[in-house]
Amino acid sequence: MKRSLIVGALVLSLGGTATMAQDMPFGSAADTDYAGQIWAYLQDSKLAGPNMIRTAPYEGTDPHGMMLETFYATATINGHEGDLIVKRNFGPVGVTEDEVLRDPDTHLAAYTIMFRREAGYDPEDGDWFWAKYLPDGTLDQMPDGMPLAGQVAKGMDEGCIACHQGAGDDMVFTSDHLAN
Repeated sequence: MKRSLIVGALVLSLGGTATMAQDMPFGSAADTDYAGQIWAYLQDSKLAGPNMIRTAPYEGTDPHGMMLETFYATATINGHEGDLIVKRNFGPVGVTEDEVLRDPDTHLAAYTIMFRREAGYDPEDGDWFWAKYLPDGTLDQMPDGMPLAGQVAKGMDEGCIACHQGAGDDMVFTSDHLAN
């Protein structure tokens, strides 16, 4: 009897997780496809990939990295022109600017991006599309395997949107030049 209750609880737990994952406003096949189009743009524009443009890194903080490079651009993705912010995240904890400058590829941990999609995509959050890529261009994932692309962590207490809401209406901490 006890084993049946444990198995039943596990099935309910897994079923609840699957339902919750389907209801999440990020990580869908459409989100990963769109993120793939953004990644292609990043490579074509030399904002990512083997011959990417480099700049002087600056001190960062979690969750992005201990050293950062940030780029602001306007990009056209799937026929829509929007603001694009690309943040290169370097680590580990304790990494210095000199170490990143000497060997940036070794210290590159991820790329995090914000792309302002068409009006109506997510109006309460500035219509931003969020993604986190690993250095090879694959999407980073939640522990349950959900890709980090789309309206990442919308409605949650932590994550991209919850944090960036603290930056004000434009949701951008580093610059107010993108404000509507």
